[in-house]
Amino acid sequence: MSQDADGFQKGTAFGGAGGLARFRQKREGKEEYVDGEAERIEHDARTEKTEFFGRAVVKSGLDEVRGQYISYDGRTENFLVTSGGGASGKQERVRAVIQPKNNDARPASPAVATPALRQSIDIAAPRQE
Repeated sequence: MSQDADGFQKGTAFGGAGGLARFRQKREGKEEYVDGEAERIEHDARTEKTEFFGRAVVKSGLDEVRGQYISYDGRTENFLVTSGGGASGKQERVRAVIQPKNNDARPASPAVATPALRQSIDIAAPRQE
């Protein structure tokens, strides 16, 4: 951990031999947390960005993303996920499960119950020839 002159902290966590480092941050204005784990995690409090390297998983509510590299922006709550090369050198898949946002503008109809949709995205890395 280090701290700059303005009091903002930067830190790196390592999982150790075969282990994973863990990260948890409370979401702004909500009683929810963003949880993540990876072989290495770097957090910058000034930019509110956290990067996860190697076997990375980040969960926010019921949403979950997995890949070899994840960049999480705490201000925008956006993720950037890539497959990286992995230790084997082959491209691995990026996985994401994303829940739909509640649409409070839609009128409620007791006669018609629509189950919540759950989207699972499985993205293959482009083939290298």
